[in-house]
Amino acid sequence: MALRGCVRAGRGALRNAGPPARRGCAGGRPPAFGFLFDIDGVLVRGSQVVPAAREAFRRLSDASGRPRVPVVFLTNAGNCLREAKARELSQALGLQVYPEQVILSHSPLRLFSQFHPKSVLVAGQGPVEENARKYPLLCSTNCPPLILVKCTVSCLGFKRVVTIEALRKAYPLLDMVDQSRRPKELPPPSTGFPTIEGVVLFGEPVRWETSLQLIIDVLLSNGNPGAEPEGIPYPHLPVLACNMDLLWMAEAKMPRFGHGTFLLCLENIYKKVTGRELKYEALIGKPSTVTYRYAEYLIKEQAEKHGWKAPIRRLYAIGDNPMSDVYGANLYNNYLKSAQQNQVQAGVKRIPQAANPQTEDHVAVESCESILVCTGVYRHNADASRKPEECNTETVFHGHRDFCFDPSLVEASYIVQDVNEAVQLAFEKENWS
Repeated sequence: MALRGCVRAGRGALRNAGPPARRGCAGGRPPAFGFLFDIDGVLVRGSQVVPAAREAFRRLSDASGRPRVPVVFLTNAGNCLREAKARELSQALGLQVYPEQVILSHSPLRLFSQFHPKSVLVAGQGPVEENARKYPLLCSTNCPPLILVKCTVSCLGFKRVVTIEALRKAYPLLDMVDQSRRPKELPPPSTGFPTIEGVVLFGEPVRWETSLQLIIDVLLSNGNPGAEPEGIPYPHLPVLACNMDLLWMAEAKMPRFGHGTFLLCLENIYKKVTGRELKYEALIGKPSTVTYRYAEYLIKEQAEKHGWKAPIRRLYAIGDNPMSDVYGANLYNNYLKSAQQNQVQAGVKRIPQAANPQTEDHVAVESCESILVCTGVYRHNADASRKPEECNTETVFHGHRDFCFDPSLVEASYIVQDVNEAVQLAFEKENWS
């Protein structure tokens, strides 16, 4: 992994943390901080709950189960709807988790409205078509289950969606690796199939060879894979990709391939065939800054909903993957510091939020600290030095091609054993009991 040990002064700060308090606010103070929790490797591993997760969330709620601090679940998973992920978390953690607390890797795609009217090819697994489409806003308390999963709250706004399976059925001669799926007779030409205007990659597919072949076909044919190409178009059609994780942690002892591995295959095949780089219109999910900006927005929205008047100043991002969780949190922390410097240089003075609600943009989060846990992708080397200045980073970069490798970005602010210790550490820093 990219880090070797170097547990920072975290555990020493935990010794007096004590049992979780059962008050709404610490000493009557509303929270000025919030948590961003990764899920896989932090709260669960596959279908198994990490033992420390329930204790951590007992600290984060009062005796009635109400939250004491704003929390967002920030995951690079994308093979489900937010409602389904919220239900899974509610069952795993033993408390109510709401869909508006969940950010999946593709959630920020709703901000890319310029692509919503276009005919787009979507790849991944799970309810990718439901995730991509836009449906009329429906009341979640009255919707039947079949319609509920298509509510606007979970869907992204794309109106003309083509799945890999629909494309394969329209052009069965394109999918030739699995001999059992090859057509026995020459099919008639497909007519009326829409020209594809973009590609949205939600997550790793089930049949990689099929998705790789058909996506390349669409890019090389400028969206008309049934036609004979007249040269290689470049720039190619816009490609939006969610979730850049090379690896992720489930029940197995070693990490599993993630969507980043699929993207690596796609990029190298495209370059080998065309001699040119595959370009992305956007890369979404951790460690992308746009994902953390969206998380900050939801944290502030929660604070307002619960009537917590203090502006949110600090975020604590807890994860298990140095190359997505730590890199992303540190990258966003740099973004926040840069924004503060720009405000100072522009002569913008912070005005108290209570005095002037219109200045919300200037009452910004000041920091995003990264806390790395040892229950997932990252494993602490107990024999390594505990001095931060003696930490080593490996030369193998597991991040995406388009994110430059900066050793400081994969160095966590703190390393602790598990998520419960991470919450205790944040509480100590905030003088929160």
